[in-house]
Amino acid sequence: MKPVSTDKAPGAIGPYSQAMQAGGFIFTSGQLGLNPATGEFGKDVEEQARLSLNNVKAILEEAGSSLGQVVKTTVFLKDMNDFARVNEVYSSFFEQPYPARSAVEVARLPKDALVEIEAIALKSE
Repeated sequence: MKPVSTDKAPGAIGPYSQAMQAGGFIFTSGQLGLNPATGEFGKDVEEQARLSLNNVKAILEEAGSSLGQVVKTTVFLKDMNDFARVNEVYSSFFEQPYPARSAVEVARLPKDALVEIEAIALKSE
């Protein structure tokens, strides 16, 4: 196993890595909708989803992978009523065949975020 870290995504806020490479896979930690340069959240759920996916993308690229290599994502939502809004943003980051995905509503996210997204991707050859 090998940790993955980049300053193009927010640093870990606890005892964990931004991602781990294990075998031919990259496993990202959940990424909040934070701007890595300012540490500020996006103003609404769409902007937070966009920032979260950009953070996932930056981590995957640092690991030698890409969004096109993602096989599974998990989307954690503060409010399932935001599902359609997040889905619209999400669909602009992925192409068919879309990765497998789970989406769940949670009671609370770190720093009171509106959305958190994690991914599992193949390491590019």
